Amino acid sequence: MLSQHGSARPTDDQLSVIDSLCALPFPEQEGKPGRDGRWSGPGYHLVVLRESQDFWDDRSEEVVEAAERELEADLAVLAATLTDRWGSPQTVALWPYLGFDTDDTYDTDDPGPGSVAPEPFLFLSGVAGDMHLWRLPDSGRWLALTIGQADPEWPFQLLAAVGETSALRP
Repeated sequence: MLSQHGSARPTDDQLSVIDSLCALPFPEQEGKPGRDGRWSGPGYHLVVLRESQDFWDDRSEEVVEAAERELEADLAVLAATLTDRWGSPQTVALWPYLGFDTDDTYDTDDPGPGSVAPEPFLFLSGVAGDMHLWRLPDSGRWLALTIGQADPEWPFQLLAAVGETSALRP
């Protein structure tokens, strides 16, 4: 995925991407991640808003923490703007979507052993611990922001997801 390291107006650019995702229809079939850092499927859209450097060459605490703080600052600015629009976000823990707790697996039309959380929760639960979620008024959709990292050597990613409210766990 392409990274967006320090553009002139990153918050305006990121909000523009978020606004376009909120209005974009969901596809009928699962898509693959594009070079622009976006992918979609039935009932969801995901995008990488910004990405840090990777940590293959330098995994020192100072470098990693600085990269994470930079993305956390972006997240805080975006969250403040979105909170002004839609009110305070809900914090949603993503670990239940992993399905490790048999008493708390994802309910599907066919619940039982091996039931898998739908996307984008399956992806997000593999890279992040929780997300800030806003329910979008009069749309049947939600928007979430989180910072994820797939592996210690990989970059941190500021992620935005839009999905159908019906996919949220009760």
